[in-house]
Amino acid sequence: MESLFNPQGNQNIIDRIHKLQPTTLSQWGKMTVSQMMEHCQAPLKVAFGDLVLKQNFMGFLFGKLAKKTLVNNKPFDHNLPTAKEFIVTHEPEFEKAKAELIKDITRFSEGPSAIKNLKHPFFGHMTENEWDVAQWKHLDHHLRQFGV
Repeated sequence: MESLFNPQGNQNIIDRIHKLQPTTLSQWGKMTVSQMMEHCQAPLKVAFGDLVLKQNFMGFLFGKLAKKTLVNNKPFDHNLPTAKEFIVTHEPEFEKAKAELIKDITRFSEGPSAIKNLKHPFFGHMTENEWDVAQWKHLDHHLRQFGV
């Protein structure tokens, strides 16, 4: 599996983002391409410690069990639920959302030192490597959603 900590894996994700256009349509789900790019920023900001969310009750009950799916080598299924804090209901400006997402992905390339929060709001304690796998899978999932 690729890694955002690895410069080539990081650049591969950024190259795919550059293929997106404001008119790119999703192959499943309800988000627009701009909403998707803003949505993808939120988990990165949680890992950086810039967005602080408390663990919810469902995460407390099921997070450790669900984490096995998060960090395995299989791609995410379509239309999985997400945290309400990660749902984007407005229409972000495309170029701004794209630039901010690329900035966050580039920051992630600093490696484990970029990760300041080791407690995911749903999955609980996560190592830096688990954050890396989860972020790469999340970005890959949404880029495949938009055909890139």
